[in-house]
Amino acid sequence: MALLPRLVHGTSHRWSRQLFSLPDLSSLSPFSSNGSGNNSHQVYHERKIFPYTQRQLYELVADATSYPRFLPFCTNARILRKQSEPAARSHVMDVELTVGFMSFQESYVSKVTCCPYESVEAVAASETHLFKSLNTVWRFQPASAQPPHSTTRVPPEVHPPETSNTAASEGTDSRPTLVTLDLSFEFANPVHAAVSSTVFGQVSKLMVKAFEERCIDIYGDGKE
Repeated sequence: MALLPRLVHGTSHRWSRQLFSLPDLSSLSPFSSNGSGNNSHQVYHERKIFPYTQRQLYELVADATSYPRFLPFCTNARILRKQSEPAARSHVMDVELTVGFMSFQESYVSKVTCCPYESVEAVAASETHLFKSLNTVWRFQPASAQPPHSTTRVPPEVHPPETSNTAASEGTDSRPTLVTLDLSFEFANPVHAAVSSTVFGQVSKLMVKAFEERCIDIYGDGKE
């Protein structure tokens, strides 16, 4: 999810598939409005400054096979196809992802578009019983220096300074990087939404926290 710490890899009794055939129980979903379920589409936005270069951060997210090591709920990732698009300065991958939480487990194909050192977007491209839609976008921009691992969100009106030098274009600028995460999803079944509301209500924060821990594991604490 992409571009989703894992809670559960599975259970000894597989009852998740039985839920897929249940009737519409929209009234049980905490995301529904007057039982209509029209507000089940969830959107989350996170911004945080990291003491690493754009290139370092981009390369972690662009490595789709490493998702199970740090993305919440992702238990497996396998690249099915990889294609470069020189005109767009990007490459696209079809990645089979498996997500698992509580007693649910589901595999689906995600189209992952990587724009070097700038962004990685993952969109669920195949039908899944678990999600009606699932879209994750990571963006990386130069940022003004702030305390490492700052948890203070950058105000919307503050824009990172633009750079046009070679270092910036290659993602090697030594300044801190502003990471933006946009996550949107909608469960296919309101029962899943009701059961997982507590967990998925915090998923974007879990993703940023897990990503930070992954950065520290690979690059250290970022302090000179």
